[in-house]
Amino acid sequence: MSLPTFPRAFLWGTATAAAQIEGAAHLDGKGPSIWDTFSRRPGAVHQGDTPETACDHYHRFDADFALMRQLGIRHYRLSLSWPRIFPTGRGPANAAGLAFYHRLFASLARHGITPWVTFFHWDLPQALEDEGGWRNRAITDAFRTYAETVVREYRGAVKNWITLNEIFCFTRLGYGTGQKAPGAREGEAIVNQTYHHALLAHGHAVRAVREHGGARARVGLADNPVIPIPIDRDARTLAAARRAFVADNVRVLEPIFTGRYPRAYLRSAGRAAPLVARGDLALIAQPLDFIGLNIYTGQYIRATRGGAPERLPFPAHYPATSCAWQQLVPEALYWGPRFFHETYGPLPIYITENGAGYNETATPAGEVLDLHRCNYLRLYLRELHTAVAERIPVKGYFLWSLLDNFEWEDGYERRFGIVHNDFTTQRRTPKLSARWYAEVIRTRTIP
Repeated sequence: MSLPTFPRAFLWGTATAAAQIEGAAHLDGKGPSIWDTFSRRPGAVHQGDTPETACDHYHRFDADFALMRQLGIRHYRLSLSWPRIFPTGRGPANAAGLAFYHRLFASLARHGITPWVTFFHWDLPQALEDEGGWRNRAITDAFRTYAETVVREYRGAVKNWITLNEIFCFTRLGYGTGQKAPGAREGEAIVNQTYHHALLAHGHAVRAVREHGGARARVGLADNPVIPIPIDRDARTLAAARRAFVADNVRVLEPIFTGRYPRAYLRSAGRAAPLVARGDLALIAQPLDFIGLNIYTGQYIRATRGGAPERLPFPAHYPATSCAWQQLVPEALYWGPRFFHETYGPLPIYITENGAGYNETATPAGEVLDLHRCNYLRLYLRELHTAVAERIPVKGYFLWSLLDNFEWEDGYERRFGIVHNDFTTQRRTPKLSARWYAEVIRTRTIP
């Protein structure tokens, strides 16, 4: 029996985010982000952990990239820190912040690693939050200046750009439930408006890449759609799951790929629907070069007697990682790309995040034998291979994450890395999963 084998052109990478690994929270002119502030709020983050030092990647990036090269990783998704470049979100750019990323990109080039750069991965400058943050439409003008600045600055080093990471998380979870920074609990009208302002920022970033990125530059979005998994292959079940895919992701994917908010959504939102100005939807719906899908889990669907989707709850003891939200649903890496492709057309798809978060410790010998992560990756990647074999245009995969890091409200307890980090000594130790993934990259097969 032959092993699942990916095409030679398929890209393999890892992913990180600035606020989670860089540290150097106050060095060289960097301003505070909302996560610097939020993490100091009592009870907001596990054990009061902060991103103050994180993985100290700010000082150790060259060694980290050397380790990536040893593992055969040639593509790296990272983010820029908005408050490192614009300490108050606007005004003059911070020369030291710009210089840091020039050094970082030069190191990536020396190690033969291609950067995929996300403009915004949740670390909003605190000064902009003090003005209302994503509630305030003025934030989109500040983001436009930021996006234009960094595209011009790094156009010689960066060809692959990602506008925003997971709009749902920094809007709904940041301003609705209060789970993530800035920890607000606003009503539905304000939350819907934060979504809309984020989409406008996305549009400004797309325009910045088109106007200033050069002929070879590409731009996409990293979204974390809810992935419906049909419980069987019956035609009614498949139809219900497709309906669920659109309905559950209507606030982000529909305006970007259809240029409108559907009437059903606007009716259900009522007076809480977002305020939309002339020209907004044209800016939001500019064509993309690819879509990034962040996929960790899924939700099983069956059809009701009338054909509507019924979302099935997970029973007690259903297999999961150490994250309460991350049930093991490998089929998500098949159905997510498939439903996106069937709904929005033949755009190239990259899995911009997928991985497993566990609370794990090293053995006395210093090893991390993360067999659970290896098995998670094996099952998920086999499903992704099925999608590729069916000619769904999945072109690459970025494993989350390279390093154990500051995992937002879970602090340093939750570990997603394939490289263990000792946060006291900053010693990096590749886990069993790192060697496993290196072999996948080398052979393009899933054992």
